[in-house]
Amino acid sequence: MPYRAWFQCINEQCGATYPLNSIIYRCTACGSLLEVRHDMQTLAHRGAKAWMKLFEDRYKSTQWPYGSGVWGKKEWILPRISEENIVSLYEGGTNLFWAERFGRIIGLDNLWIKLCGNSHSGSFKDLGMTVLVSQVKQMISEGAPIQAVACASTGDTSAALAVYCAAAGIQSIVLLPKGKISIAQLVQPIANGALVLSLDTDFDGCMRVVQEITKDETIYLANSMNSLRIEGQKTVGIEIVQQFDWEVPDVIIIPGGNLGNVSALGSGLLMMRDLGLITKLPRIVVAQAERANPLYRSYLRNFETFEPMEAQKTLASAIQIGNPVSVQKAIRTLKQFNGIVMDATEQELADAAALGDTTGMFNCPHTGVALAALIKLINAGRIDRSEHVVVISTAHGLKFTDFKVQYHEGALGFPCRHANKPIDLPPTVEAVKDALRHALQKRRKENV
Repeated sequence: MPYRAWFQCINEQCGATYPLNSIIYRCTACGSLLEVRHDMQTLAHRGAKAWMKLFEDRYKSTQWPYGSGVWGKKEWILPRISEENIVSLYEGGTNLFWAERFGRIIGLDNLWIKLCGNSHSGSFKDLGMTVLVSQVKQMISEGAPIQAVACASTGDTSAALAVYCAAAGIQSIVLLPKGKISIAQLVQPIANGALVLSLDTDFDGCMRVVQEITKDETIYLANSMNSLRIEGQKTVGIEIVQQFDWEVPDVIIIPGGNLGNVSALGSGLLMMRDLGLITKLPRIVVAQAERANPLYRSYLRNFETFEPMEAQKTLASAIQIGNPVSVQKAIRTLKQFNGIVMDATEQELADAAALGDTTGMFNCPHTGVALAALIKLINAGRIDRSEHVVVISTAHGLKFTDFKVQYHEGALGFPCRHANKPIDLPPTVEAVKDALRHALQKRRKENV
């Protein structure tokens, strides 16, 4: 079938359209953000059950490139891209597990965690970057003047961009806020050959610079205001439903910083509904750190106004963003999904991450924000114990070992309720036996 996709202005009064091989990030007519639109009428010629079967047959297969959780939905993503230009590291297909112990502790019967950090670069950003870099490779093959791809980042975007550009043989450029990301996040783009520029500013400052330098068409913009990223990231919602045998959860909670992931999640679910694969939509909850919570503040005003803020330093460094580029898309999505926005303090997010770790997780601080938001919503009666809830874990905890070490050393400036310090002992059997006796007695009392 001749499936088609194109860029379209999100401003309904404008609606201007552009080909996907255009070097464009905002509407030239009105300045609004763009989104990728699909020929839904043609897609609907294949019935819902046929789409389900096709996606199931491809899922995690070795058939290139369809074993990828993203490219297994190629017709819904970039239907006309040539397979030789697809740059894939078999992203997607990540774990979705029942967090039974953690759910029981916080008062929820049916809690599931979607581990998007179990990916090549360690975060959900791989889902979008495979699409963007593939389209760049396609455009270069068609004669586009692109020499490099650039992004501003608080860590995860830069890692994903660098690794996919390295796989494609395309130069990546990364603008990072100096001293505001973990060592693990810094070394990823360095290792993958990116040109790393460390700027003495915050993410919003880096974002202002990268938008200026990418006015030069030889440098392509890779931040989430580029809606090609959203096309890959939208597969997370589709995949969650597929992993539940095409049943829709009641609530999906996702951390929010620059907010492209919010509209991406909604986009995939709406596409499923419009093509008849599902008949209901979940509520979407966006979780923000209290020190970088402009969307939460707008939510408290029923989204009547939105005011950027100067984000303060937060343990959830990847969402330390005070002026999110994709805010209007996110607000539109939340209105469509009966959405909620909740924030979490530094102590709440750190304790929630650590409590989850005690039940077998290994959480990044941003997942801690989502878990803290979940706990607060349960305690407020806004999520019922019987509801089927999915928390999207956006990055692997191994990227944030400094955060975890400081937590368990009690070095974060607030009481760390679940700190677990190593016990220093002399190398004697007696000392070890004595320590074990005391520790196990304490554990028995706590479990009574």
